[in-house]
Amino acid sequence: ICEWETASSVFFTSFWFYATLSHGSGFKHSTILDPHGKYHLKWRFDQRSITFEIEVETKGYIGFGLSPNGAMALSDIVIGGVMDDTPYLQDYFTDANREVHRDLQQNYRLEYGKENSTHTVLAFSRDLLTCDTSDKDITGSTVRVIWAYHSEDVGSSGPKYHGVNRGRKSMRLLDPGSKANIPSGTVSFNLQNMNVPVPFKDTTYWCQIFKIQEVQQKHHIIEPLIEKGHENLVHHILLYQCDSRLNESELYSGHECYHPNMPDSFLTCETIVFAWAIGGEGFTYPPHVGLSIGTSIDPVYVLMEVHYDNPDLQQGVVDSSGLRLFYTPELRQYDAGVIETGVWVSLYHMLPPGMPEFVSEGHCTHECLQESLGQEMPSGVRVFAILMHAHLAGRAIRTRHFRDQEELQPLSHDEEFDFNFQEFQLLKDERLLLPGDNLITECKYTTKGRQNMTWGGLSTRDEMCLSYLLYYPRVNLARCESLPEIHEQLKFIGVKEIQVPVTTWPFLIKSPKKYSNLSFTEAMDKYRWSKKRGRSFNEMVLQLPMNVRCSKWGQDEWGTQGMIVSPREVKSEVKPPSMMCPSASDPNSGVVLLLFTMCLTYAIVQSCSGL
Repeated sequence: ICEWETASSVFFTSFWFYATLSHGSGFKHSTILDPHGKYHLKWRFDQRSITFEIEVETKGYIGFGLSPNGAMALSDIVIGGVMDDTPYLQDYFTDANREVHRDLQQNYRLEYGKENSTHTVLAFSRDLLTCDTSDKDITGSTVRVIWAYHSEDVGSSGPKYHGVNRGRKSMRLLDPGSKANIPSGTVSFNLQNMNVPVPFKDTTYWCQIFKIQEVQQKHHIIEPLIEKGHENLVHHILLYQCDSRLNESELYSGHECYHPNMPDSFLTCETIVFAWAIGGEGFTYPPHVGLSIGTSIDPVYVLMEVHYDNPDLQQGVVDSSGLRLFYTPELRQYDAGVIETGVWVSLYHMLPPGMPEFVSEGHCTHECLQESLGQEMPSGVRVFAILMHAHLAGRAIRTRHFRDQEELQPLSHDEEFDFNFQEFQLLKDERLLLPGDNLITECKYTTKGRQNMTWGGLSTRDEMCLSYLLYYPRVNLARCESLPEIHEQLKFIGVKEIQVPVTTWPFLIKSPKKYSNLSFTEAMDKYRWSKKRGRSFNEMVLQLPMNVRCSKWGQDEWGTQGMIVSPREVKSEVKPPSMMCPSASDPNSGVVLLLFTMCLTYAIVQSCSGL
């Protein structure tokens, strides 16, 4: 295939350069940041520090930074290069006006740097937590990486403006990742787009339904891999399981996702079974777990969603990227399963406009887990990976875990969520989920700039609050979710009575007169929202009784489906573990501060930067 062959040529050219200039060993993660394949990033990390190696097609300076939102303002930046055969590196930061300043505390450490007639390689490291207010902490959350380069090195007046040689990408730098270890002779099948014309716009979501490879007996998918294609254009790929009764006439015809004219069959594909995003190494199931195909309860049809990222608005690009799934008849010990948890996707999930922050909670209740796991797997199941999912208003997500009266450490968390970057996060340690446990998916949103309500739904302008749990052994539980009761939400805006019987959707309001004959969504939009009213509404919704969703595969339900329960009372909050900067009470912190102050006094900060 043309695209893959072209990509392979670029890859081998790059590899030759690394072999001659780069130390290159031990870097587990790598990606291409720019649209033209000129900016290559590698990295590795341990519990305290992270090391980067960057190769760029330039003989000038290289810029690399960590941004709070993908913009230049308030970013943590390092700039370096090779001048007169000598590598250099400087730690910078930008203020709110995007002006670049040299950081007095130089926390980036130069490892090596080399260049030839066309390229520069620069390697540097830093601590994950520097305790410098001008630096950005590197955590397990999503980070917005910004990059730039210039044809000239940094001069006495500082770095020149990079012009169009710049960009940004979201990635998870501390993802433990997983490496392929596929036995020779393992067979595979492809889910592949064919000659998709990438639109002349920044962001495109392209969807297509495929039929899973037919096999005569049960097999396990052990390794879905990303085929080499336009690595710089394909930002992420999601794979959804579809209704097994799908009309096959709609197979293999692609269409833009979330579009008014997309095929209705796309709406039957809801549960994410695989996800890959830029910087990911592919996804490997644990050696004792595989995704089953070939039985009556396994996926038959899947929808592949490809996110094309085209910030340079390249024209005439045709893409044939996709997934290659390796499968084997040599079955592993356990079948993998996926449980969708969080807020039941519905118009009853609503966010007022103009809110700097609004919090939604979706409960996988102990009633649902007690019934389903109690009957199917009393000893519990083990969660090994999680994908957290929201849409464009989402800013942070975490999956909280409760047992008896105690909150355990979160299963997962992302304090800087980016809708355009989603993948399964492998847990460092598998987590046991028992009958009677309780999970809360907590999503933080911002609706600043929106004039109307934001509703739960499938469109990217609608919202979701979900966690997809990959676990084993598989049980007959597809969804464990909740939805706040609607009547109290309507009562908040003054609704007194709805029209019955309900014959339309969304249903209509009867009284008071100002809402008469309006749908409940129109009434909510008509209400005069303010930040104060929005906060009061949020506080109320979090305390409302909830409707439980506890469903099996297909259309079947567990007995707890439809129960009305109260949200769990949380007495104290457990936050993810994090490294702490020395406090004033730490006897060593005073020594460090005194020594650093002495360094400043004698203007030898750089020689003391190791402190």
